Amino acid sequence: MPAGMRRAWIALGGNLGDRESMFAEALKRLAEASGLDIVRGSAIYETPPFGPPGQDRYWNAVIEVRTSLEPPELLGLCLDVENGLGRSREIRWGPRTIDLDLLLFDDLVWETEELILPHPRMTERAFVLRPLADLIPEKRLGNLSVREHLLAVSEEGIERVRDSVLACR
Repeated sequence: MPAGMRRAWIALGGNLGDRESMFAEALKRLAEASGLDIVRGSAIYETPPFGPPGQDRYWNAVIEVRTSLEPPELLGLCLDVENGLGRSREIRWGPRTIDLDLLLFDDLVWETEELILPHPRMTERAFVLRPLADLIPEKRLGNLSVREHLLAVSEEGIERVRDSVLACR
């Protein structure tokens, strides 16, 4: 990896509109950003909605990136992409066009009002762990690997719909 570049993992999710187009546009905007290279991506999984009832099923995936950005800058980029693609934050855990969550940034532990790394609830959510396990199954998150955390949650209703999120580009 080039000097000054670090690895980060970003979750993508969405359940409004044309999910494939939203993922494609989000990936395009991230790839065009200065200081960020998309290295690889998980499969895409269709998952049951999390949050208020009556929502459509989500698409979820994870990408690994190399970046020279600092964590707050990378979070800002993700928020800019979300906003540019019509993300609304009116309902907590409500439907969304696109959601980009910064999960991990190398092995950094970071806690500010705006950002906590590693993502504080990812080990409880199969819709995050399933695609993350495609990329880094043996990565330790606390005392367990990503794969071991995945075994501890239910994968009921999760279906693989694409072999790679990068095929959306």
